[in-house]
Amino acid sequence: MFIFLIGILIVIILVLLSCIKIVPQAHSYVIERLGAFHATWGVGLHFKLPLIERVAKRVSLKEQVVDFPPQPVITKDNVTMQIDTVVYFQITDPKLYTYGVDMPMSAIENLTATTLRNIIGDMELDESLTSRDVINTQMRSILDEATDPWGIKVNRVELKNIIPPAGIREAMEKQMKAERERREAILRAEGEKKSAVLVAEGEKESRILQAEAEKRSQILQAEAEKEAAIRIAEGEAQAILEVQKATAEGLRMLNEASPTQQVIAIKSLEAFAKAADGKATKIIIPSEIQGLAGLAAGLKELIVEEKAKSE
Repeated sequence: MFIFLIGILIVIILVLLSCIKIVPQAHSYVIERLGAFHATWGVGLHFKLPLIERVAKRVSLKEQVVDFPPQPVITKDNVTMQIDTVVYFQITDPKLYTYGVDMPMSAIENLTATTLRNIIGDMELDESLTSRDVINTQMRSILDEATDPWGIKVNRVELKNIIPPAGIREAMEKQMKAERERREAILRAEGEKKSAVLVAEGEKESRILQAEAEKRSQILQAEAEKEAAIRIAEGEAQAILEVQKATAEGLRMLNEASPTQQVIAIKSLEAFAKAADGKATKIIIPSEIQGLAGLAAGLKELIVEEKAKSE
């Protein structure tokens, strides 16, 4: 009898322990009492009534990701493509998620395929290939509204792959190749253009420098000729000045000693000789000198008189 009581006590303890439930973080338990919904347990320690209450569903409140297989869709211009989608969702109401729909993942997959066909059916091929963001936004909005009665919130929808038919892919590859070749030709032409412009600018700079060098050379040559002309003019002026000084000296001597006409002529010649002094200088001969013959005769008489006086 004692052993029987111990056995019953152990069974009661085990039953009580099994009724103690701990709900982990980011989870929720749906509790039924006698087959009907009773409560939703959050995080923490809970106790359920044995044989009366049970945990109907354990629900994860984390964001979940479902990758659906490719779905065939037809565009507005009758091109069949394969598109697979990725749906990011989160359970916001465990009760609605438990009792709102049977097999919720299958329901979301079918809803996603239907929504995708409706959206792509209003687009042409080129538009569908370049409008991923628009398609994602529309699908998220439609799916979120449709799954709200199921206690599910769709956070994001992404088109993972868009696979057009083989013929379309080959045509697109040829188009891309032609576009790359066109860009290459444009870049090559621009490079050649820049090269030609640089060469032309170099030749232009070279001609400008050459012209400036010739201009400087002409300026220096003109300045040298100008300097030479100035020096020549200064020499001629100096010669004229010397002649005038000699003339003035002769007049002074004439006034002092009343020299003869021959002496004046000789002194003038001496002044001319000093002014020339071996230089290529132009000498202006005064009109008072009447010719080389008269000068020679006067010089001869002057020499004879000087000799007589000295004897």
